[in-house]
Amino acid sequence: CRMMRVCNLDTCPFGIATQNEELRKRFKGKPEYVMNFMLFIAQELREIMAKLGFRSIDEMVGHTECLQVRPELKKRQKMLDLSDLLGQAHPVHYQASDAYDFKLEETLDHKEILPRFMPYLKNKQSHEETFKVSSTDRTVGTLFGSLITTMFKNTLPEDTFTIHCVGGAGQSFGAFIPQGLTLEVTGDSNDYFGKGLSGGKLIIKPDPRSGFAAEENVIIGNVALYGATSGKAFIRGKAGERFCVRNSGATAVVEGCGDHGLEYMTGGTAVILGKTGKNFAAGMSGGIAYVLDTDHDLYLRINRELVSMEAVTGKADMEELQEILKEHVAATDSSVAKKILEHFEENLKNFKKIVPKDYQIMKDSIKALQDKGFHQEEAELKAFEMAFQR
Repeated sequence: CRMMRVCNLDTCPFGIATQNEELRKRFKGKPEYVMNFMLFIAQELREIMAKLGFRSIDEMVGHTECLQVRPELKKRQKMLDLSDLLGQAHPVHYQASDAYDFKLEETLDHKEILPRFMPYLKNKQSHEETFKVSSTDRTVGTLFGSLITTMFKNTLPEDTFTIHCVGGAGQSFGAFIPQGLTLEVTGDSNDYFGKGLSGGKLIIKPDPRSGFAAEENVIIGNVALYGATSGKAFIRGKAGERFCVRNSGATAVVEGCGDHGLEYMTGGTAVILGKTGKNFAAGMSGGIAYVLDTDHDLYLRINRELVSMEAVTGKADMEELQEILKEHVAATDSSVAKKILEHFEENLKNFKKIVPKDYQIMKDSIKALQDKGFHQEEAELKAFEMAFQR
């Protein structure tokens, strides 16, 4: 591995994180090396267990009398009080009967969503349903999404199945949902909204009867779209901290976010229609962000270590931003996006484009190679090789 940061693109020039047969030929290792390494670990573990008088890992669990504190401790380490951990008079052993029962059969997916959608799922027939949700309903849509992935992978057309939710959604709403599944919330949502989004669509907006301005209030919690790989999210309101952390391919719109937004983002597109918190774009190595910066003070909150900030002037960028804003209005009826679109060209001066420096160099290199006649995949591979040589 040479840290090219393209693991999710199937273009690893060293043949490690790829299924491309031509690229895999470049891999200099062998699966047997990993197998051998794991055998060494197992052998060492067996030796340690034999010295302690245990025949299995299950037998070891709870025997804290076998633990000792190292004598060579640093000053701060000596401050730790481990007496509760080491001073148990009777070993506590794990029993299979002690395993926590998550009661998946009581989840909203099992009780209501799957039964209502099953007749339409078998025939790939479009269908939508409405459900009430509360903060105790966690990972709504995930089990249904898993079934869709098992049956169809990411082949369903957008919005084939739509779930309308009313209320306050719990943690990890819409986690990992695939293409073809759309989840809409009228209300608000907790942390990890859209975690691992994998092709599906998420929409959230406040109740139209609410008396507050959506763009001035937080509507989803922290760490939304963590590790998303594809799909879309339209959020009418603000997000908490670490919005889109490790996003690698999803398109997301939000009307403001807290600290550490777009942290470690490696791909995808984010549109921020409001203020951001501090340390914005820290560790961002891929993807594009368009940020509405009406006060022109974003430079005070952005982490410039890996990214650059520029005006939105390219025709392709303008068209992409405009299209995303239109989708946001269609999905959420956002008043902020509507006002921007009414005088789009005039409002463009208030947008900043955030792009990782190395990412831009790579994109320029790929385009230059394509202009010379290289196919997309050949151009990407050649660009990666050139970058590695530099």
